[in-house]
Amino acid sequence: MKYCCTVLSVSDINKARSFYESIFGLEVCQDYGRNILFSCGLALQQDFDWLIGVPKEQVREKPDNVEIVFEEHDFDGFLQKLNDYPSLKFLGNVVEHDWGQRVIRFYDLDGHLIEVGEEMKMVIERFISNGMALEEVSQRMDVSVDDLIKLLN
Repeated sequence: MKYCCTVLSVSDINKARSFYESIFGLEVCQDYGRNILFSCGLALQQDFDWLIGVPKEQVREKPDNVEIVFEEHDFDGFLQKLNDYPSLKFLGNVVEHDWGQRVIRFYDLDGHLIEVGEEMKMVIERFISNGMALEEVSQRMDVSVDDLIKLLN
């Protein structure tokens, strides 16, 4: 068996496509009109109720029980980019987790929760540039030194 993709229900396929292309730089690899697939494995489906054969009122908006997660190399630059989208609704502010990764959460046009986190390689490099030894970073992030080295390469 092979995992294929995650499909999000969207109200307007063109607006949703533009949103994901402009904010995340995603590229469409398949376009079927009301269903598109990005090369990363994320798909968008307009008329989701029709696709899965349930009444439209059973398709829920903003369930807050799943999130779409991206990692960004230039996290601070991405935060600046979000300023170009004043209508975005955020779930809190930037959070720094115990392991040092900074994340921001917000909703797409159809209420799907999105998390964008600082790329883990950048977190490790930030710790090292602040004088932490790999062993200290390993303890802080609760990961082996070997795994840290793999992330850095």
